[in-house]
Amino acid sequence: MSKEKTRQPATQFFITVIGLVIIFIVLKELSNIFIPLVIALFLYFIFNPLNLQLRKIKIPLAAIILLDILITAFITWGMSAFIIDSFMNFGAQMPQYITKLNEIVRANALSFGIKDPYFRNFDINSIIAKLDYKLVAGSVFSSTFSILGGMLFILFFFIFVATGYETMYNAIKKRFLLKKIIFEEEKIEKRLLTGQINDIEKERLTSEVKIKEKKLTDTFKAINTQIQRYITAKLIVNAGAGISSALFLYLVGIDFPVIWGLFVFMFNFIPTIGSAIALILPVLMALIQYGTLGKMSLVAGGLALLQTLFFNIVEPAVIGRHLNLNPLLILISVLVWGYIWGVIGMLIAVPLTAIIKIVIATSDSPNMIFINDLMSSGNSKQ
Repeated sequence: MSKEKTRQPATQFFITVIGLVIIFIVLKELSNIFIPLVIALFLYFIFNPLNLQLRKIKIPLAAIILLDILITAFITWGMSAFIIDSFMNFGAQMPQYITKLNEIVRANALSFGIKDPYFRNFDINSIIAKLDYKLVAGSVFSSTFSILGGMLFILFFFIFVATGYETMYNAIKKRFLLKKIIFEEEKIEKRLLTGQINDIEKERLTSEVKIKEKKLTDTFKAINTQIQRYITAKLIVNAGAGISSALFLYLVGIDFPVIWGLFVFMFNFIPTIGSAIALILPVLMALIQYGTLGKMSLVAGGLALLQTLFFNIVEPAVIGRHLNLNPLLILISVLVWGYIWGVIGMLIAVPLTAIIKIVIATSDSPNMIFINDLMSSGNSKQ
């Protein structure tokens, strides 16, 4: 008997691990379906405050959804047009940057005494010439259509999420809560009639049932609120960092500061890893443009200072106390979701992990409480 009791926790542990592995495999294999669905859910949470205000003034749901789609399409089109125009301007000046890069590599090879002809006669054009342009063009073409198709798929899912979210919430509430509440209320009444409990105990038990009902409602509200706070705060912090970086690069004379500021804005949606990528590109540009370590160090130091200010001081103050996530967990979640869903997984890793933590926090199981404590940053403020 004691051996069976010892085996039971171990068996449950391995069953849980196997279940998680299967879930991860399914999420990875069906990423073409799950990624648009998750993004559509995030869009719903973003638009929900606006939609609630519009519903209060009796605007039809169909008109609200159409407005949401038009806003999304307009923002996507505006950003795409800006990015394409910026990169076309950058591409027009690419030949002179290539020439400067060749000169820098050759000069450094000579100064360090490197005799390898590859570096002594370095020419990036010879590397570019080896590229299969048909393959590159095909990849760009297919990627463009894939992005457009993905956007249409997201909007398609968004329509159904926006129309069916309340129904889904009520179905979950009915399945996991109301049935149990009705059963417990009936049991309380039966115990009262048979004299097993008195009116005071009945009130206490009824109060406990109501607390359980409130917990489910609060969980859904918390998911909604946390995602809205995270996305809004992240957009503001990233925009501040991007604008500040672009202004700094403009003042020190780096070409195309808006592009590098845009990179800071975009890449820093990926926690930890994104900041490094956003730093490398403008620093490399400074080296190519001026060819001096002094200018490169100035750019690297200035951008590092700005990123530290925004993402190590401002962001934790604005976002961290609400999400209450362990920094190590954030890094692991970025790597895990990045493995499952690629770059998109990295972008949405933090809010997804926050949702999982919120759901786990509602459980009374000692194991779930332990996992919730591991996931927390130690900050009790929510």
